Amino acid sequence: METATKPHRVRMTPAAVRVLEAAERLFYDRGIHAVGVDLIAAEAGVTKKTLYDRFGSKEQIVVEYLAGRDERWRGVLDGRLDAAGDRAAARILAVFEASRAWSERYGAKGCSMVNAHAEISDPDHPAYQVIAGQKQWMLDLFTGLARETGARDPDRLGRTLMLLHEGALVAHGMGVFPDPFGAAADQAGALLEAESPAAGEGPGR
Repeated sequence: METATKPHRVRMTPAAVRVLEAAERLFYDRGIHAVGVDLIAAEAGVTKKTLYDRFGSKEQIVVEYLAGRDERWRGVLDGRLDAAGDRAAARILAVFEASRAWSERYGAKGCSMVNAHAEISDPDHPAYQVIAGQKQWMLDLFTGLARETGARDPDRLGRTLMLLHEGALVAHGMGVFPDPFGAAADQAGALLEAESPAAGEGPGR
């Protein structure tokens, strides 16, 4: 797979921060296409000229919105992974716990990347790189951790863990049933036990 080019980022000034904070609230609550620059500028208390001077386009605001959430998520996740210790299985389960904590605080309407992809599916859109890159990073994380467990097929296990995680994100955002992250973590734990090297030895070996 080719490495995606990193999206262009802008330097944050105080006015740019206000614009981005307003845009994040509006994009996440109402959707990207439903929110125009007039509303963002009004909510941020800046003129449209200032908005365009800082970002150049609405598309760049979307890039900053998604990239900023991704950076904060990775920071939260890094803390949980560090606290989980050195055991790969514990670190895998910590991802689900981190997502539960993140979603309860920042993600009542589900994953911002999944939500954004429903509106931005054109690979040429500058924000598409952020969306696809974040999901590829998560898959690489799960696959790397699966490999550390000594699983017989770490690529397959990594993909399955990713599916459990993404399903939990969607179920949480839609309110399908209580605590989808706990349910996904339970299934992940069962998978880890089944995929462990010891599980394939069989009795008497």
